[in-house]
Amino acid sequence: MGLRRVGAAELPAARRDAVDCSTTSEASALIDQIRTGGESALRRLAQTWDGLAADGPLVLGPEVLQHALASIRPGERELLERTADRIATFARYQRACLRDLSVAVPGGRAGHDVSPVERAGCYAPGGRFPLPSSVLMTAVTARVAGVKHVVVASPRPTVVTLAAAAVAQADYVLPVGGAHAIAALAYGCGPIEGVDVVVGPGNRWVTAAKQLVAGRVGIDMLAGPSELVVLADDSADPATVAADLLAQAEHDPDARPILVTTSELLANAVDEALELQLAELPTGAIARVACSEGFTVICVNMEVAVAVCDQLAPEHLEVCTRDAEAVSRNLRHYGGLFIGSRSAEVFGDYGVGPNHVLPTGSTARFTGGLSVLHFLRVRTWLCMDQSDASVEIAKDAAQLARMEGLEGHARSAERRLIATGSLPDA
Repeated sequence: MGLRRVGAAELPAARRDAVDCSTTSEASALIDQIRTGGESALRRLAQTWDGLAADGPLVLGPEVLQHALASIRPGERELLERTADRIATFARYQRACLRDLSVAVPGGRAGHDVSPVERAGCYAPGGRFPLPSSVLMTAVTARVAGVKHVVVASPRPTVVTLAAAAVAQADYVLPVGGAHAIAALAYGCGPIEGVDVVVGPGNRWVTAAKQLVAGRVGIDMLAGPSELVVLADDSADPATVAADLLAQAEHDPDARPILVTTSELLANAVDEALELQLAELPTGAIARVACSEGFTVICVNMEVAVAVCDQLAPEHLEVCTRDAEAVSRNLRHYGGLFIGSRSAEVFGDYGVGPNHVLPTGSTARFTGGLSVLHFLRVRTWLCMDQSDASVEIAKDAAQLARMEGLEGHARSAERRLIATGSLPDA
């Protein structure tokens, strides 16, 4: 099959609502059930949607996680540990960039400290393709940020998912998914204590629930179906481009594989390679549907191709061109950038270092991927002295307060003038 052709001037709308109104309404009803019904409501929904036994535990603690880790093959354990170590190493370098601040200001000092939240909930999908990699991406990053209590929620967790939670040093796993899992994390429910931040990818009900609880807890982003744009010229290998597009397409029928190229010959060759590879791909049925929603944009030159990529602002952007680093420096909007034909997007999925939880639907124009930042707070502080500068600050504050009609503010500032003897005590 071939990707449909779309002109550079007629791109489909890239920015899509993360969830539709119907899903939001359904998620809201589920959240209300958890909020008002507590543990009994969570158990009922988990039995209906997640296969939880009537007497099954809502909390799979350290013993269960360690047993799962011990039961997988040694090679699998080593793989999880290597991946976790690479994620942690990158996250530690990110954390090291974020430092406390102390700076002189008129009349004293001011600054900020960078501190982690106390509790984090990490969601990992468990549907068509359980994703232990998402457990590592979220929970390992939270631990590196310094979060004390890390909870993983994942419906029908596989042994490998539980093992990944053990490697990531999660406190426990909540074997529940969907909007009701997000509600349990946000509000607390039975043995599950409410968290401060909820992160991780999920289906549309998960995304809708995150949108609804945002504000009560912090969230990372509202992620929709996965996207990949491959920016390529005639130097790219068609079979490799096709393989990369299919790797994204097999995620979900709603995934969006996109080729942006300056070469019609390459576009035709990629179409042929897609058909050949789809015929033997075990997940071909899913990928074929996704490809029907994808498209190719043939551009007159690289400048136009870069502009198209910026307009799309995709979750993943691969640059498979001559002098890929130079081309990449002109790109402005993307969730994750993969520079050069050897930098497969799947390497990002599986823990080279940068996180694979990334913004979709063109939201990369205003946000970035999951990082230690999502688990940290920048808290400011101020410490004033009794210098002449602090007197001037107090006078300015009082004057500005009266300009706004806030006499109480003005009098509060002037109390500091009394304390320094700069204003007669009334």
